Amino acid sequence: MTLADPYTFAAALLAVALVGLSKGGLGGAFGILGVPIMSVFMPPLQAAALLLPIYLFMDAVSLWSWRGHWDRGLIRLMLPAAFVGIGLGWATASVVSDDAVRLIVGIIGVSFVLRGLALRKSRGQQAAVQRPHLARFWSVVAGFTSFVAHAGGPPFQVYTMPLRLDPKVFTGTSVLFFAALNAAKVIPYFALGQFDIGNLKLSLATVPVAIVSTLLGAFVVRRMRAEVFYPFMYAMVLLVSLKLIVDGFPLSL
Repeated sequence: MTLADPYTFAAALLAVALVGLSKGGLGGAFGILGVPIMSVFMPPLQAAALLLPIYLFMDAVSLWSWRGHWDRGLIRLMLPAAFVGIGLGWATASVVSDDAVRLIVGIIGVSFVLRGLALRKSRGQQAAVQRPHLARFWSVVAGFTSFVAHAGGPPFQVYTMPLRLDPKVFTGTSVLFFAALNAAKVIPYFALGQFDIGNLKLSLATVPVAIVSTLLGAFVVRRMRAEVFYPFMYAMVLLVSLKLIVDGFPLSL
């Protein structure tokens, strides 16, 4: 894999653009496509390692774009448990199948969307009350799945979306949460030998696309009303979850 390979470079640009839109706040369905696109040209684990430095860079752009728009109490409640999940992912990296994680997360996400639709049909949408034990549980799951499969979004959203936060606060809280998780993944990824010079060079070459796509995602979300934002986010969770189920389905064959 080199920068001289036009197909690999084009795939990297597309993957980074989609991840950037997601990092800007425009739903996780775009970002989940990053690793599968790159996996056409390299092993999935190498693709994940290639994207992690770009994730960190886009996290920095997103943190600047959404500065101040986060729920500090929710971050204090969820982040420590998510770090526990990362530790579990590191400890079991050689044991747990990526397909198994994708399948489980996908099923969780689809169940969450179906439950949300049923509640909306029966009595309309109402904001849920924060429950610390549920927050910690889903945070551990989000940290674990983020580490092993870059799929922490659905578990995080299972808990946070029913809270009906202001869209800007929801997005800013999500940005801060996953920025911290991605930073925490650097040392374990190095320990597992997932970085190399070729990956880092290709990551660096895609930085301009990362900046533009992240800012574009933030621009769109800032102009979405809550009654548009939350149906859109539910649709994104459903798409992500179905994609994860499809990716993990060979496990059940």
